[in-house]
Amino acid sequence: MKIIYHLAIGLLILSWWGAAACHSTDPETSRSQTQSLIVGLAKSPLTLDPRYNIDAASYRITQVVFNGLVKKDPHLNLVPDAAESWRLADERTWVFRLRPGIKFHNGREMTAADVAFTFNSILDPESGSPKRQAFSIIDRIEAPDHYTVVFHTREPFAPLLTSLTLGIVPAPEAEAAGEDFAVRPIGSGPFKIVAAAADRYVRLAAFDDYFRGAPKIKNLTFRIVPDDTTRYLELIKGNLDLVENAVDPDMVSVIEKKPEFQTIKEPGSNYAYLAFNLRDPILRNQAVRRAVAQALNIKELIVFLLRGQARPATGILPPGHWAYEGDVRRHEFDPAQAEQLLDQAGWPRKENGFRFTLTYKTTLSDLARRKAEIIQAQLKNVGIKLDIRGFDWGTLFADIRAGNFQLYSLEWVGVTEPDIYHYVFSSKSLPPDGANRGYYLNPELDRLIDTGRRTMNPDARRAIYAEIQKIAARDLPYVSLWHPDNVVILKKGLTGFVSYPDGDLSSLADVAWAEPRG
Repeated sequence: MKIIYHLAIGLLILSWWGAAACHSTDPETSRSQTQSLIVGLAKSPLTLDPRYNIDAASYRITQVVFNGLVKKDPHLNLVPDAAESWRLADERTWVFRLRPGIKFHNGREMTAADVAFTFNSILDPESGSPKRQAFSIIDRIEAPDHYTVVFHTREPFAPLLTSLTLGIVPAPEAEAAGEDFAVRPIGSGPFKIVAAAADRYVRLAAFDDYFRGAPKIKNLTFRIVPDDTTRYLELIKGNLDLVENAVDPDMVSVIEKKPEFQTIKEPGSNYAYLAFNLRDPILRNQAVRRAVAQALNIKELIVFLLRGQARPATGILPPGHWAYEGDVRRHEFDPAQAEQLLDQAGWPRKENGFRFTLTYKTTLSDLARRKAEIIQAQLKNVGIKLDIRGFDWGTLFADIRAGNFQLYSLEWVGVTEPDIYHYVFSSKSLPPDGANRGYYLNPELDRLIDTGRRTMNPDARRAIYAEIQKIAARDLPYVSLWHPDNVVILKKGLTGFVSYPDGDLSSLADVAWAEPRG
C-alpha cells in the first residue's frame, strides 16, 4: 500500500488522540505511581513515524520508541544499536549484521526484511517522505538472510552511517497500518506508546522485552505545555519531573536555588539561526542580508534573552565538531556599516524613518516573542521595520515548509553530520524533498557538497566542509545566531539521566528514582 504523507497528518493525529483521550487517564491524576516519569515538552509531535518526522518533538519521542541500525553516544560518536556490527565491503557497499533476538513491541523479532522495508518505503516516490531525498543515493537494499542487510549506493556516500540512526519499523505491520502507523506506531525501543491526547500528552509504557533490559521507569509521559510560564509553574508544582531546554532562561537561576531540583548545563550542538527567503525581491540582495546581519547585536541577545546560556555561532557546526571551521567571514555588529549597505543597495530612509518592511513569523511562546521584539528593535535602528506575526507551531511550520515567509528564526537540533549542509542548502534539497526553504542556489556550493558526500577520507572531507562553511558564511542564506547550552532541569532523586550535546533523550531508558515515590 502506497501512502502520501503531508503535514496534514497532524489532523489524523488529532483525530486519534482525541479518541484516545476518552479512554486513558490524564498523567496529572496518576502521580501515585512510584515508577512514573513526566517529561515536559513545548510542542506537540506532528507524527510518530520515524520515516516522516522532521520536527524536534516527534524526533524526541520516537528516540525512545524505535531503534536504528546505529545510534549516537553522549559524545556523538556512532555506535551499534540494532546492528551488532558493520563493514564496508567496498566504497559503495555497506554490510550490517543485526543483533539476533531484538523484538518489536508486538513480540515479533526484527529481521533484515524490516530494515529493507523501512528504507525502501522512504525511497518510494509515492510515499511523500520528506527524508526521501536524503536516502536517494541508495541504489538497492538486499536482505540475503535473516540478520544481514546490504546497502548498495550509486556512488561512495560517507554520510550513510549517520543516516542509519533512523528508527526501524516492522514491515508487515507498518504496511498494513498505512497512515494509521503514524499515530499507532510499533517500534523495538525501550518504551511503547499506549495513549495520547491532542496537545496534552503522549503516554508510554516500559517494554519489558527490550533487548537491553526493561527500563526501570514503567510509565513515561511526555506532557505538552506550550506556554513558557505555565511550563515553569507546572515544574514548580511537581507536575513535571524533567524538562530539557524548555525553561525560560530567566527562570533557570530561580530553579537552581530550589533544593528539590538538580540542573545540568552543558554546551550544546543545536544551532539557532535567522532564515531569509531568497525569492523575496528585497532579501535576494546579498547586501540587504549583510545589513540585517550587521544590525543584529547577537551578544546582546545572548546576554539579555538567554542569560548567557549560549555561544555565538559562525555556522551550523559547533566548535569542537570534527569538521568545524572557525575561519569564516563574520558579520560583526556594526549598525553604521549596515546603514551604509542599505543606502548602497538602493533603500534610503523614507520620511517615516523606515526603508522597507519585512514580516517575521514566529511561535506564540514568551521567549520567541521576546526574541522577535529584540530583533525588531535592533533592525529599527537601521531603518528596517519588522512586522511580527505569531502563530501556533503547526501553522508556522506549515508556512515555513511551503516557503511562505520572509524571515523566521528556529533551531536545528541533533546536528551531528556535516552533510546537514546538503539538506539545508543544496539546490537538490528544495521543498518538499529537503529543507532549503529559503531557496538558496549556489552551483559552487552544490559541487562541494556533492564532493563531500562522495569523499570517504575524513581529512579530505574536513577540508571540503571548511570551504562549504566559508561560502555559506559569505553568502548568508542564514544569519548564524548561537549554539544554545543544553539545560536540563530534573527532580532530585532522579538518577541515570545523561545529557547529550544534541539534546538526545535516549538516556530516559536508563533513569530511575533513587527512592520510592508515593
